[in-house]
Amino acid sequence: MILAARHISVRYPGAAGRALDKVTVSLEPGRLVAVVGPNGSGKTTLVRALLGHLPLEQGSAELDGKPVSEWRRAQLARVVGVVAQREEVVFPLTVTQTVMLGRYPHLGPLSPIGFHDREATLKALRRCDIEALAARRVDTLSGGEWQRVRVARALAQQPRVLVLDEPTSSLDVRHRMEVFELVRTLVADGLAGLVVTHELNLAARFADRVVLLNGGKVVADGTPAEVFQRDILSDVFQWPVAVTTFLDGSPQVIPLRVGEEAAEAPKR
Repeated sequence: MILAARHISVRYPGAAGRALDKVTVSLEPGRLVAVVGPNGSGKTTLVRALLGHLPLEQGSAELDGKPVSEWRRAQLARVVGVVAQREEVVFPLTVTQTVMLGRYPHLGPLSPIGFHDREATLKALRRCDIEALAARRVDTLSGGEWQRVRVARALAQQPRVLVLDEPTSSLDVRHRMEVFELVRTLVADGLAGLVVTHELNLAARFADRVVLLNGGKVVADGTPAEVFQRDILSDVFQWPVAVTTFLDGSPQVIPLRVGEEAAEAPKR
């Protein structure tokens, strides 16, 4: 295990209740963990706590067995690559220049760009299949292309852990699938992966393990088939659903219309 939260609790200043309540989750190489749950369930708070951005009321967040709070930010960025939930294009850099920013934790503010930095950048461009976009300005990219650039920038850090918070937000079907296919490939190559997502069916198709949060607590933790149970999901999301099985064996969640019954899962 590389990155782990052990029974962590977080309370925001002035809040009556905890944003996270004794949550445990761990990441290991070659495995993708999906964190799912309704709005306000604590998903992004968990990511921030794991990365040491929030003080813990109790429990511990550890990277390689050492408390995350004891890691310097540059050291942390050499191990953990993060693709945050939202990011606006501020400067019209090229794709290559943007991905090269991922080398900052290795360079420092005044160090010159060297051979290894260029090699890491080129490798990240290739792994994300955006080498053909290298000279394009990022403000001319589609949403899916921009997400790939952001993942490539994280990979240029040469991390061992990749954390993505809602990476498919506002993307169409094709680009959502492309992002998840890319992440799955990177994890298969040895990265430990954590993805926060509202895409239950994509989590079911691509994740090895699912952590379901509600009200800051872990409601279920296990394989997609173990977590995506009709009664569990209907209760957590406060909406009736049916759960069927796709050809690959993964569960697929179908929200029901008002008045529809969910006594039996739909047939393939």
